[in-house]
Amino acid sequence: MDDAENGTRPRARARNRRGEGGLLRDEIVAAAVALLDETGDESALTLRSVARRAGIAAPSIYRHFPDQPAVMLAVVRNAFAELDTLLHTARDEAEDTPRARLLAVCDGYLEFARTRPGRYRTMFGGLWTPDLNESSVTAEDVSTLGSTSMELLARSLGDCVAAGEAVSTDVAADTVALWLGLHGLAHQRAVSPAFPWPPDIADRVVTTLAHLKDA
Repeated sequence: MDDAENGTRPRARARNRRGEGGLLRDEIVAAAVALLDETGDESALTLRSVARRAGIAAPSIYRHFPDQPAVMLAVVRNAFAELDTLLHTARDEAEDTPRARLLAVCDGYLEFARTRPGRYRTMFGGLWTPDLNESSVTAEDVSTLGSTSMELLARSLGDCVAAGEAVSTDVAADTVALWLGLHGLAHQRAVSPAFPWPPDIADRVVTTLAHLKDA
């Protein structure tokens, strides 16, 4: 059923001036992000629904994105950029010790998952799994997602080791273990909100997996 049949039409939208194609692209991504936040469901982001939200005709999307997975890739990249900004801000605003900065980065990660559940599930929850054989998204596109956030976590842990605040002997492996612990906690908090979580559970997870010494 198209928009005319179901009684809805895209909202009126002023056309961009010549040379403002990038602005329309950003508006398409913003519309897709808004839909994801509202529905929490990647499957709800069809080209038609995104176009309707952006106030454009669906064919206009093809000037900027070859298919729906390309729109989703832009949405996920946008979310990772937002996560990176949040983590860097948390680190920079923390007390000036490696341990405090690492804890701030980890707290920032958990806060992102709590406050942006739809985006987080799409980024890390396995909801978005593009068909690399049937879409424009490539294996390289997927493999690089989240790399800068992981690098920040690794640097933060490495700084703790260099300062003698952690005893990790394999920072790369322990960074992965730490991320898995944070992801597991974020996921379980989301699906089991009534569970009596210890108030210091995040610190316990980070302290154990990062091999932090007693404060």
